[in-house]
Amino acid sequence: MEIKIEAIQLAESFNIKKFRNDFQTEAHSGSTTELFYSLTNHDRYLYVFDYGVVVFANYDAVAKSEFVNFIKNYATTLVDLNLSEEYLIQTDSNNDKPIVKNNYVSVAKIDSSMLRIVMLNIGQSVALDYYENLTDDLISSSKLYILQLEKKGKIDISKTNLLKYIGKVLNVKNSIIDNLYILDDPNLVWDNEELNLLNRNLKANFDINTRFKDLDYRLQIVEDNLTLFTDVLNVRESSKLEWLIVVLIFIEIVISLIFH
Repeated sequence: MEIKIEAIQLAESFNIKKFRNDFQTEAHSGSTTELFYSLTNHDRYLYVFDYGVVVFANYDAVAKSEFVNFIKNYATTLVDLNLSEEYLIQTDSNNDKPIVKNNYVSVAKIDSSMLRIVMLNIGQSVALDYYENLTDDLISSSKLYILQLEKKGKIDISKTNLLKYIGKVLNVKNSIIDNLYILDDPNLVWDNEELNLLNRNLKANFDINTRFKDLDYRLQIVEDNLTLFTDVLNVRESSKLEWLIVVLIFIEIVISLIFH
C-alpha cells in the first residue's frame, strides 16, 4: 500500500475557527491552530494549519483543486510562491520500526496517528520554506543598502521608506514568533515509542530544527542591519537639524544687524 502526501503553502494564515464551522465534516482531532480530518468514506486525510499550510493525503487532482478553492475563502493573504512538497508513505509488514528516507517513509501499517505525524512534519517543512523565502528577500534588500553605504558613504532611502522596511522586517519576525509552536511535538507521540521515533526521524530528515535555527540567525542579521540603518538615518536627521539651527542663527544675526 502506498499513500501520496502533498503539503502546500496557500496563504499567510487561515481563519481556523470560521473554516471549522463552515466545513461540513467533523475533525478527527484539532485545536484553535490546526485541524486533522480522517475522511474514511473517500480514504483521504486532510491537515489544515492556521499558518496557511494544507496537507493532503490520498487526494486526486480534482478533489485537491476543489478543496483549495474552498479554503481560499478563509485565507487572510494568499501566497503565490508555488511552495509545495510531496512525500510517500509505504507499507512493509517486515518493518519492526519506521524507516525514513528522503522521499518516503516505510512502516508496518498505516493508521491515522501515523499519517498525522508524517503530514505534520511535511507541513512544517513547507512553512519553513515560506519563511526562508521571506528572510531571503529581506537579506537581499539589506545587502543593497549596505552596498550603497560602502560605495557612497550614505544610504539612498527616505525616512518613510526605511520605516516601511523596518515594519516589514518586524512583521515577518512577529509572524515567525507567533508560529513557534510549529516545532512542538504533538501530544500523541509522548506515550507512543513508535510514533516518537517516527517524529524524531522525520524532523531529522527534513532538517526542521536546523532550518529553524538558521532562520532565526538570518533574522538576527537583518535586525542588526536595521539597527545600522536606523543609526545612519538618525545621524542624517541630526545633521539636517544642526544645519537648520545654523541657518536660523544666521538669519537672526542678519536681522539684528539690519535693525540695530
